[in-house]
Amino acid sequence: MQNIEPYYNWRHLYTAEDDVLSPFYGREYSEFEYSQTLYNYYIHPQWDDFGSRTLFMKILFVDYEQHYAILELMGEWNDAIENDIMIIRRNISDDLAVKNISKFIFIAENVFNFHSSDDSYYEDWKDRLQDDDGWVVILNMPEQSAYEFKRARLTNYVELLELPQWRTLKPDLIFSIIDGEQQKRLE
Repeated sequence: MQNIEPYYNWRHLYTAEDDVLSPFYGREYSEFEYSQTLYNYYIHPQWDDFGSRTLFMKILFVDYEQHYAILELMGEWNDAIENDIMIIRRNISDDLAVKNISKFIFIAENVFNFHSSDDSYYEDWKDRLQDDDGWVVILNMPEQSAYEFKRARLTNYVELLELPQWRTLKPDLIFSIIDGEQQKRLE
């Protein structure tokens, strides 16, 4: 797990630790000191702890003019025991929403497991974001995690999409592609 690091090729465009509006503003990272663990396995020190014991993230890009954020997740998304959706909402998305971010793209390639609970946080999230023409999209969730997500009927509130080539694209193009898809679905 220590070899799985957040995507870094956009760091010349955006870094959350340098963004005064980011929930991770002012954080300092080590490239060599591994201190955070996920199930007793050390993880790469660039991942951000946002309050979950089983899920970590990195804010890869935020555009305050276009009102979107791209975030990468790593670990186990566990709503049943950890209530990770509540933690994501309270500690990250609600904080960004106050700064007019209403469109969220979560890259979930490294979400190894998903455990659902009730859908109330997802439903409330969708309702709040719709007021600002917002949405939540999860990209490239592994098959077994996506199966559990769909089985819990959470796709009523959050879209699961595949965009395997996202690393070869700039953030604005990813947003444009996904926003176009979301607009088609609303029509």
